[in-house]
Amino acid sequence: MSKLPRSENLFIDGPAGRLEALLESPQEGQAAGVAVICHPHPEHGGTMQNKVAHTLARSFVAKGFCALRFNFRGVGQSDGVFDEGEGEFEDAMTAVQAMKDRSGGSPLWLAGFSFGAAIAIRAAGETGANGLVSVAPAISRVSRQARTQPDCPWLIIQGDQDDLVAVGDTIAWVNDLEPGPELKIFPATDHFFHGKLVELRKAVEEFIDEHH
Repeated sequence: MSKLPRSENLFIDGPAGRLEALLESPQEGQAAGVAVICHPHPEHGGTMQNKVAHTLARSFVAKGFCALRFNFRGVGQSDGVFDEGEGEFEDAMTAVQAMKDRSGGSPLWLAGFSFGAAIAIRAAGETGANGLVSVAPAISRVSRQARTQPDCPWLIIQGDQDDLVAVGDTIAWVNDLEPGPELKIFPATDHFFHGKLVELRKAVEEFIDEHH
């Protein structure tokens, strides 16, 4: 059984005030890199404690990364109010910079779920991230907000029974990207990956192994 990560609760100075965050690190050895994980939509119950966000963080820690989860503005103990994605993108960029400052040039990956995946995609494209993992990304928000396609290894995971992000829309969007990400479709899987978190973690860890 793998050891539980070291955990540190902290606050990051963000553009709308303090951002509540949780940094998890491997128990032993120097970190192989850092990962910033973005949670789902703040107005639909999304927080950094979301099960998919938690699974993403633990996937990275298992592969030797330090993983930072944070609450977007207005969520939990983070200051501010929801800002339709623009302010949340600024929050993500602040979290990325905070991890860059702490890590001293270590490889940086981004990851996110749903709304958070859309934010992470945009942030990865503008920060020169070394890798990106997007779970059930909010396609309409990505196409509206992303300025640059991330130039890094990129994995998208989605369920074929997602009732919030249509799998057909995701496939069509991916097919228009060049060179485009790797797309994994999970069978019999809904938007929230109920009962599929073990498989999700395995797929993420395999992708990290392949590209880190």
